[in-house]
Amino acid sequence: MMSIIDFDHINIRTANVTAMTSFYAEVLGLEEGWRPDFSFPGAWLYLADRPLIHLRGVDITPRATEVRIEHFAFRATGLNVFLMGLRERRLAYNVSVSPSNNNRMVNVYDPDNNHVEIQFDASETSDLSAYTPT
Repeated sequence: MMSIIDFDHINIRTANVTAMTSFYAEVLGLEEGWRPDFSFPGAWLYLADRPLIHLRGVDITPRATEVRIEHFAFRATGLNVFLMGLRERRLAYNVSVSPSNNNRMVNVYDPDNNHVEIQFDASETSDLSAYTPT
């Protein structure tokens, strides 16, 4: 059985990485810290040793009608059972692998089209092919 074990992070799209970093550091007391070498600008803000807020730099501030929060994520166990359940429910998904730790990141969308990422440890193996119901 798949079990949610923790909330992982929220990813926010912004054209104001510097101002957003300052806000979360000064207002919430988070600290800017290590971030993988992604191909896009951004910052990760930590609570103790946990990077809770991921800022993803974009060229133009998203309009109110565009997505600003790119996704939110959970850590979980039970990758195979979870993927089987998504297929049984005919829910499309894709899986990517983190460049920093090889964790499996399953990407799905809720009924309102919000991007939800479920992260599984790199030790959990499965067919990582994307699934699109026909």
